[in-house]
Amino acid sequence: MPATQGAAPRFTIRSIELFERDVRLRLPFRFGVVTLTESPQAFVRAHIRLEDGRESPGAAAELLAPKWFDKNLALSNEDNFDQLRRSLEIARSAYLSGGANTAFGRFSAHYRAQIEACAKHELNPLVACYGPALLDRALLDALCRALGVSFYAAMRANLPGVDASLTADLAGFDLGDFLGSLAPAASIAARHTVGLVDPITAADQKERVGDGLPETLEEVVARYGHNFFKLKVGGDIAADIARLGAIAAVLDRSRESYFASLDGNEQYENVDGIAELWRRMTEAPQLARLAASVLFIEQPIKRQNALTADVSALGRRRPVIIDESDDSLDAFPRARALGYAGVSSKACKGLYKSVLNAARCVKWNSQGGKFFMSAEDLTIQPGLALQQDLALVNLLGITHVERNGHHYVNGMASLPESEQRAFLAAHPDLYESSHGATRVAIHNGRLAIGSLDCPGFASRALPEFAAMRAMRQP
Repeated sequence: MPATQGAAPRFTIRSIELFERDVRLRLPFRFGVVTLTESPQAFVRAHIRLEDGRESPGAAAELLAPKWFDKNLALSNEDNFDQLRRSLEIARSAYLSGGANTAFGRFSAHYRAQIEACAKHELNPLVACYGPALLDRALLDALCRALGVSFYAAMRANLPGVDASLTADLAGFDLGDFLGSLAPAASIAARHTVGLVDPITAADQKERVGDGLPETLEEVVARYGHNFFKLKVGGDIAADIARLGAIAAVLDRSRESYFASLDGNEQYENVDGIAELWRRMTEAPQLARLAASVLFIEQPIKRQNALTADVSALGRRRPVIIDESDDSLDAFPRARALGYAGVSSKACKGLYKSVLNAARCVKWNSQGGKFFMSAEDLTIQPGLALQQDLALVNLLGITHVERNGHHYVNGMASLPESEQRAFLAAHPDLYESSHGATRVAIHNGRLAIGSLDCPGFASRALPEFAAMRAMRQP
């Protein structure tokens, strides 16, 4: 039986510590307006005390990704890192100031104030939500560890106390029944990202990394066996058509069905531009099979224009979803009114936002709709970030998830060997040891994630905080 709101445990926060470590990519990753080669990863370590006296630590991690939360070209990557650090510090201060509360109750109590406080520092709502997104995961991890239950069990029993206090459109919808009905699986398909500068074949390479891992799309398909792909497009129709043709020439070699999504990363000014790309794709003989494989189009329009015009005409040809425009809890309903069919789940935007948006899909679909959530990546690194995001999308019943961190970064190679061994021992289905490091294991295009059903938020292991540096003040 799902627990009621009143059964959600209340706790106080004893401490919240912020750390970071550097991440360097083995291959450059071009998406939107940035070519990523390195970035810090943020870590949160929290300690809570339940009202019955039990105490527990909890943790979370996420990349401090530049030029996704705020794509202002006047800002450097370091400026973007500092924006996210400030969001974390503002959230940390607010969360520590509160008394006893439930996990969701704390998020709900500070949601609007966090956005308002960040606005005073010229931080947009997407940046503002980054800080609570990490803190909420760390606190939920601590709660699960204190109670000795898994993330899946905690959410299905609604131990965080999720309610509709911030989402009036869900008033009357039984969130307890919704959460109790969720049934996570033991594996999930990995959707491989093809970035804008990724080599498609060996002929595209001037020089190789030479670390024994796949570098070209051809090699990725041969090594991992993917049949789900995420294809980046850059806003130049002629260039996009040519690149998609090169990608199709590789993917079409497979005798098995494959599926794809198109990710515009806000590179088209308006719906007319992306509609023209789709028209050109459907008219190009060399793209016939690829176009037929496209499941949806993700955030093709710049966010300042994305929710100002109706996309229904394009949506009738292929579903269109929002990603970067999903900057608040009311974004998905506003997008729905304009013809969007879905929204992405990203742990960096907040786990409770994903849960509430999934509930909306169930409610709207019961009324005759065809709404859905996709699962997207932000160069998520192995360990806590990867495992918590996988558990979240798996809980919500999403059957394939974009994964790219394992491709652009050399696994856990830069981490202490003891930390690598700990995660490999704790989750031997998800990781393998190869090419000198612990790394994500993908077989036949799938990730085995049964071991994430464990006490805590999807991890039996914790990172070595002593091997990190304290996060500097922005």
